[in-house]
Amino acid sequence: MAKTKLERITTIEERILQLQNQKKQLVQKQKEDERKARTNRLCRRHGLLEKFMPDIISITDEQFEELIKRTIASNRGRETLAEITRSANASTAKKATETTAQPNPTPPAKPNHTTNGTNPSGGANPHEAEQSGA
Repeated sequence: MAKTKLERITTIEERILQLQNQKKQLVQKQKEDERKARTNRLCRRHGLLEKFMPDIISITDEQFEELIKRTIASNRGRETLAEITRSANASTAKKATETTAQPNPTPPAKPNHTTNGTNPSGGANPHEAEQSGA
C-alpha cells in the first residue's frame, strides 16, 4: 500500500532528526579528539621541560610563567623559535611538493551491491524503498 504524503513527510522529518543527531555526535567526537590531542601535546611538552630542566619541578606556577615570559621575550628565544618554525615550514612544503609530484593511485573498485534490495551493511536500501513506494 502506498504511503500518504503525510506519512512520507513524517518519515522524512524523522530521518532529518536522525541526521541532526548524528551530526551532533560527530561534532562532539571531533571536539573530544581535539581536547585529547591538546592534553597529550601539553603533557609531552611539559615532560620535556622537566627532563631538560629538572629544577623546574620545584618552582611555583607564577615562577614558571615568569621563566617562560623571559625566555620568549629574549632575542635569542625569538630567533630560535623563528629558526625552528622556518625549518618546520620548509620541510612541510617539501613534503607537499613531493606528494603532488607523485601520480595519483588508482582508486579502489566500488563494492558490488546485492540485487535483493539491501545495502552491503545488511539494511534495506532507502533509495530503493522510496522508489518502490514501500
